[in-house]
Amino acid sequence: MVFNKAALFSSRNPTSKQEPVSVIICARNERENLEKYLPSVIDQDYPVFEVVVIDDGSWDGTEEFLEELSKHVKNLKVVTLKIEDRFHRGKKFAVTMGIKAAQYNRLLLTDADCRPVSDQWIKSMVAATGEDKEIVIGYSPYKAGWSPLKMFIHYETLHTALQYLGYALNGMPYMAVGRNLSYTRDLFFSVKGFAKHQHLLSGDDDLFVNQTANKKNTAVQMVPESFVETYPKKSFSRWWRQKSRHLSTGRFYKAKHRFWLGTYSFFHFVFYFSLLLLMGLRFDWIWLVSVVVLKFAVQYAVFYPAAMKLRSTRSVALLPLFDFLFLFYNLTLGLKGLFMKPEKWN
Repeated sequence: MVFNKAALFSSRNPTSKQEPVSVIICARNERENLEKYLPSVIDQDYPVFEVVVIDDGSWDGTEEFLEELSKHVKNLKVVTLKIEDRFHRGKKFAVTMGIKAAQYNRLLLTDADCRPVSDQWIKSMVAATGEDKEIVIGYSPYKAGWSPLKMFIHYETLHTALQYLGYALNGMPYMAVGRNLSYTRDLFFSVKGFAKHQHLLSGDDDLFVNQTANKKNTAVQMVPESFVETYPKKSFSRWWRQKSRHLSTGRFYKAKHRFWLGTYSFFHFVFYFSLLLLMGLRFDWIWLVSVVVLKFAVQYAVFYPAAMKLRSTRSVALLPLFDFLFLFYNLTLGLKGLFMKPEKWN
């Protein structure tokens, strides 16, 4: 009812629809990434758009790079925040300053370490908008790799995406990722931006969507041209810290969203706990094997077509292993998220 929605959904292809767009990118010490990936945003095939880059107190040469680039790129707008580190207010403040500086009502957000996979990214995301669609949720895969960590990150990203895209298509949007997200300037200011969760340093994407998105005002876009690609963390510690920070905001979701997400995680745990318990009790192994085979047959039937649509099939080959590891991932991060304090964005 949830994970199958992505496979069945018919995305809107790029059309001739035109709406001026302001692309918002926050950067703190991101000169290297901006040099690599910013051209793929600036070179989008779209008639009217601007790129607003917020330099959030960088000291790695980001300011000088953007200043020089803006002399040659007319639609690049640079917002420089001079904030001492001890007074740093986090990414939400930087996003807010970028939105205030934006010229157009339709906003499209991504990160400095991301790259649209095509020059039709803006056009594709705008194609999903309508008169009543203030929010457009896009997909942002990680660049695939063959190391065990990268394979699991790839699977976790796909699993999470099928979940939040599926719920959105069921009329209950609860989150999105800031690497590929669109909403309007009017919506942002109508709810006073991040005021409800300004005290939290995380949640500029998922908590904002959780607060404002509903069945009527939210659309989903999944055509390949709309994807925004990024690269996974190279070390386990950096990736774990990133996921811990992101999941620490989950306890602030609306109660109905916490209930359904918690129900899924609960029954995921119950399945494996029951399996191990029955194995310990020496239950008839034929029945146990039959149930396990049935579970993964259904899971493959649901996951693989959706993964094909999202061009993320590589990690699905190891689905039984990753599904089991996902149990410990959820338990560990879920418990940690209940007690950890959000960290400073850097």
